[in-house]
Amino acid sequence: MTTRRLFLAAAPALVLAGCATPDVADYAAEQPTLLLERYFDGRVDAWGFFADRGGRIVKRFTVAMDCRWQGPDGTLDEDFRYTDGTRQRRVWRVRKTGEGRYSGRADDVVGEATGVARGNALRWNYTLALPVDGRTWEVQMDDWMYLMDERTLLNRTAMSKFGVHLGDVTLAFRKA
Repeated sequence: MTTRRLFLAAAPALVLAGCATPDVADYAAEQPTLLLERYFDGRVDAWGFFADRGGRIVKRFTVAMDCRWQGPDGTLDEDFRYTDGTRQRRVWRVRKTGEGRYSGRADDVVGEATGVARGNALRWNYTLALPVDGRTWEVQMDDWMYLMDERTLLNRTAMSKFGVHLGDVTLAFRKA
């Protein structure tokens, strides 16, 4: 009976520990170091997809990016081409606000995006105004980027609304 009580007492802590998300500081020692102003400067290409919460890929795309920095301010001009023939353009205006800290804005971003980089990783959070069936949804984007080598960056973004997971965006970036 004592073992059972111990297990029941510990179970909530184990469940909560399993739900913990990583912290960007966990990657502080990882190399190469991700500096947005270095990686996103010049031509960058990307290939990606959106998978719904069941894991089914519902949209694939490529992105051609023209990126420029002047001091702490960067412009990331993204040209999306979807496999269904549609196109989209997003222009990020990013600012380095401190050591490993960034903020950004784009026309379809509600308010300001914030990001923190440590080691080879960056966590970028923002609310995206997403057109869906003639309406606009405000969805939360929890964006993680990992610099694999000087030219390759992998990105995974969890998309949610009201705390409900809608799906994930996965991207592979390649610097020219």
